Amino acid sequence: MATLIKIGNSRGIRIPKAVIEQARLEDKQLEFKIIDDGLLIRPVKKNREGWKEQFDKAIKSQESSAADQAWLDAPLADEEDWEW
Repeated sequence: MATLIKIGNSRGIRIPKAVIEQARLEDKQLEFKIIDDGLLIRPVKKNREGWKEQFDKAIKSQESSAADQAWLDAPLADEEDWEW
């Protein structure tokens, strides 16, 4: 059980080390979300975190045409290859 403690003009809570380790919150920035039954504490996700998995999932969920696949497989060109 935990109780709120006074920290300056605010209140805080001490989270046991075992809970921090189990929830993988060590050295992470946290966000708070008010839910119906109380407060949810979770690590802040970085904007690009998980983007590759989401991208791969989106590609797998749609069938790509031959033209799409040609674009996906096309080699990247250097500016030297471009004509202006």
